[in-house]
Amino acid sequence: MNKSIAIGCDHAGVEYKQAIIVHLSQQGYTIIDKGTNTLDSVDYPDYAHPVAEAVEQGQANMGVLICGSANGVCITANKHQGIRAALCWKNEIAALARQHNDANIICLPARFISIEESLEFTDTFLKTAFEGGRHQNRVNKISC
Repeated sequence: MNKSIAIGCDHAGVEYKQAIIVHLSQQGYTIIDKGTNTLDSVDYPDYAHPVAEAVEQGQANMGVLICGSANGVCITANKHQGIRAALCWKNEIAALARQHNDANIICLPARFISIEESLEFTDTFLKTAFEGGRHQNRVNKISC
């Protein structure tokens, strides 16, 4: 299976994005970097939409988005059909987002978690399977 990950961030997440790219590359993932690469203030939708589109169109298996609170990128990504972006601030939330919601984009709040936590949460998210079963019916009801 192709393990491709689309990743993007705003200015608050640049350092996190770079750390995640190195970390996932070492694990054999193909990274599709949608930016930003600057600490200059940018608009998070300009990076969240391309990540969501890459996942939505099957160019990437999963996505990672990072901004200060992760609310903005999460809201933006969830505007796309077939995207289930989850804001994860604890490792257990990252696991449950996959197990119960079949989330396909993890959204990380750079101003509230450490880089080490972002790596841990991303690993958990990517390695946790959707449980299906009773959760499948619920996931089927998400898209409009």
